[in-house]
Amino acid sequence: MKKINWISKPVNYLLMTILVIVWGYEYVLAKDAMEIVAPITLVCFKYSIALVVLVLYKLVKDRRFRVRRRDIGFFVLCAVFGDIMYWVGEYGAMHYIQISLVTIILAFVPAVSIILEIFIYKVKPAPAVIVGIIVCIAGVALVVGADMAALMDGKLIGFLLAFVAVISWNIYNFLTAKLSGDYKPLDVTIYQLAAAVIISLPYALFNLPSVTAVGPQFIGEVLYLALFSSCFGFIVYINSVRSIGVTPSALFSNMLPVTSTFFGWLCLGEMISPLQIVGGAIVVTAGSMVIWLKGKETGNI
Repeated sequence: MKKINWISKPVNYLLMTILVIVWGYEYVLAKDAMEIVAPITLVCFKYSIALVVLVLYKLVKDRRFRVRRRDIGFFVLCAVFGDIMYWVGEYGAMHYIQISLVTIILAFVPAVSIILEIFIYKVKPAPAVIVGIIVCIAGVALVVGADMAALMDGKLIGFLLAFVAVISWNIYNFLTAKLSGDYKPLDVTIYQLAAAVIISLPYALFNLPSVTAVGPQFIGEVLYLALFSSCFGFIVYINSVRSIGVTPSALFSNMLPVTSTFFGWLCLGEMISPLQIVGGAIVVTAGSMVIWLKGKETGNI
């Protein structure tokens, strides 16, 4: 039997396609699991399992765990913004708006990242990148403003929580940039997960679901989020970055609204308006263009 080359581009294109499908289905399971537990508790559950698995994986690889004392604060901040606030915003938004709309807003992340670079680091992007950002903003405006009556009826909270996730993820990206040069991606993930579990554990312990509410379905959902979305997702994405590059991997991630919309419709019967579909297509296309152009600027494609 021929051995699989896990670094080959065709294999990683296939794995990233599978991963986008896995992540798309995650939202359906997470939404159902949050009928029993709060977002922070769900984060604690899935990350505790993922942490154990990744530590075992790390022990097989090199068994070296080294953290500089001065970096502990950065890992805590990464956990707060990249794991706690991000998921609370994302999961919380699903209580108010459809899964597809949440992921469309999340596709706005690359544009927000460029905007923050302009104001914080005084970076001057290419004119085409600026055009892409403007188009992306227009798409988000279509998605959010397509149903003003629904916004006034409570959906506004969902969109605001989705934007909290967008801002939190961008802050997290800037923080991890300070650590990526000194630590391996696996190490950053393990230390960050450990910090996230420690931070969320007190809340989770005081808000445990009742024993009668925890059935096989809930356990299966948490295991899926931990093993497939988190562990499998991390390993595949990191390997993909090494094989096909940063930009192509990010472009795959930006296709998440497609799979999440499909599973939201298939499993939950969620529907979005034609205007929101148009706005979503604009956001995904413009966001992908921003990622691609930024990749060309930085030499990542």
